[in-house]
Amino acid sequence: MSSPLIFIDGDQGTTGLQIHQQLRDRQDIQLMSLPDAQRKDPQRRAEAINSCDIAILCLPDAAAREAAASIVNPRVRVIDASSAHRTRPDWVYGLPEMTKDQAQRIASASRVSNPGCYPTGAIALLRPLLEANVIPSDYPISVNAVSGYSGRGRAGVEEHEGPNATHRSSHRVYGLELSHKHAPEIQLHSGLAFRPLFVPSYGSYRQGIVLTIPIETRLLKPGVDAKTLHQCLADHYDAQAYVHVMPMQPPGVVKQLDPEAMNGTNVMQLSVFSNAEHGQVLLSAVLDNLGKGASGAAIQNLALMLA
Repeated sequence: MSSPLIFIDGDQGTTGLQIHQQLRDRQDIQLMSLPDAQRKDPQRRAEAINSCDIAILCLPDAAAREAAASIVNPRVRVIDASSAHRTRPDWVYGLPEMTKDQAQRIASASRVSNPGCYPTGAIALLRPLLEANVIPSDYPISVNAVSGYSGRGRAGVEEHEGPNATHRSSHRVYGLELSHKHAPEIQLHSGLAFRPLFVPSYGSYRQGIVLTIPIETRLLKPGVDAKTLHQCLADHYDAQAYVHVMPMQPPGVVKQLDPEAMNGTNVMQLSVFSNAEHGQVLLSAVLDNLGKGASGAAIQNLALMLA
């Protein structure tokens, strides 16, 4: 029996390159990619995608939709790293740890949509707490996050590392129109009744994310506090290989969060901080936007689909 044939469509982009690098030496699969001259040829791309076992799409949203629509071979399975299909009900959301049966759903799916880097952190924090009803679904959620400049893709890397790179500001907040495409994804897969307020930003470092969600305990049910939230997360992610819930520490012990702490891994760290006097809790996620937030997640999903 021949090894599964994996076609990476868009393997010259930031995510596609990382996926290719991590898969290229494996002996249990065959990798297929198109020569430079054929990468934008619709016919050759359609032929390639219809001849593979699993296609990994590392494309802009419009191109990902076109690639998925070109599939006529019913045996072809897809992992889409773009945001084109993340809220589609006919695509399985590719966050294996999200629910108890999500990994199995991914394993048997023909269409898997890889999560966004920011939504990975937000949904990982929120979904277990909303499912357990320790945070109500109508809570006014705010998500604040900073990513390395590689989160902008090739344009961000070129701006900071290319031959014409110039000095850039250390921190940029964007999405000020409050209509970022990640907000519907976070709302849907977290189980929120209303759209979250999502405030993203970029730092002047290459990769890594710190994402935080503030919680006011006065808006929660009586008796629900930081320890309740932490225990809920710890129970949900118990024994998970790639999501680690950090032990709660007394106030002041952890002085800061390093967005680069998980770089080069597929691991996400979740933490809960609190100030009981003020009735405030801070949920946090630290992950590599190119790892658990992109290529690492795609490879994790691929492993489930090949098992």
